[in-house]
Amino acid sequence: MPRYASIITSDDGREIVSAIGEFEGAGPVARLGQVEEVPAGVLIGMVREAGGGFCFPQAGIDCRAVGLAMAKLKARAGAAKPVGRPKRAKRAGKKPVRSKKAVRRTRAAAPKAAAGDALGEADG
Repeated sequence: MPRYASIITSDDGREIVSAIGEFEGAGPVARLGQVEEVPAGVLIGMVREAGGGFCFPQAGIDCRAVGLAMAKLKARAGAAKPVGRPKRAKRAGKKPVRSKKAVRRTRAAAPKAAAGDALGEADG
């Protein structure tokens, strides 16, 4: 039986094998991308080479690979949390109203009437 692969084009222009199947008779109808007959060694996820064959993409560090790795790490960290009812956050209570204390006068600041008598000004 011949093997057929559904090949789609990725965002960066590479042709990727997305599905493989064995069919008797006529090949399947392509719904998305294109369908073509492939040899036995072709697997899902392989990309088309410049020579027409298929291989897995070379592992290189690009922004998408870093983003996927970060997403996996965040998902693992989220999965490690215990499953249960979330704790309710404490409400911020109102601050207690403090009574305002009377301003104390210092000894250096004498009342104005007494200050006038101290300078020797007499009534008369």
